[in-house]
Amino acid sequence: MADRFTSLQGHLLIAGPTLLDPNFFRAVVLIAEHTAHGAMGVVLNRPTLLRVADAVPILSGVVDGEALVHVGGPVQPEAVIALGQFRDPTVAAALVLDDLGFLPGDADPDAIAEEVRRARVFSGYAGWDGEQLEAELAEDAWIVEPAQVDDVFGDADGLWSRALHRKGGTYRLLARMPVDPSVN
Repeated sequence: MADRFTSLQGHLLIAGPTLLDPNFFRAVVLIAEHTAHGAMGVVLNRPTLLRVADAVPILSGVVDGEALVHVGGPVQPEAVIALGQFRDPTVAAALVLDDLGFLPGDADPDAIAEEVRRARVFSGYAGWDGEQLEAELAEDAWIVEPAQVDDVFGDADGLWSRALHRKGGTYRLLARMPVDPSVN
């Protein structure tokens, strides 16, 4: 019997305690696209010290210019990706979850600013080829939880713990695990 593919678009991947890759240690990734051919998402809890106004001034009217750019992942770190919560979801270049989607790259920033309730800018993204993500899931590298729009725009600090706590059960215990278990 063939395995059935289940898309994780609109879900969070919460780094499991055995995932030690520095790009994803305690990361929370929003899966923006997931097909049988691969997956793409952005890390939600890696803010940089770079302000949007300095890095991508054209978006400072869409995103609060004082907001920080977030590291979306290790793939194409020079790429700018912006997610927004749209008043009219049909304006989004592609929807991820409910009224959350990608800002159209060719749109007039002033016009988009009117269409977006809030937005966040990322540099780079996380990507998986073919069945790579499914293999990592089978190794328990990731814990899956349905995403909420506020996960994208809330405080990045502590998101890993908050998402695990929300998942409930034994994950609430894991959510309290210190970064260095030897200090436990």
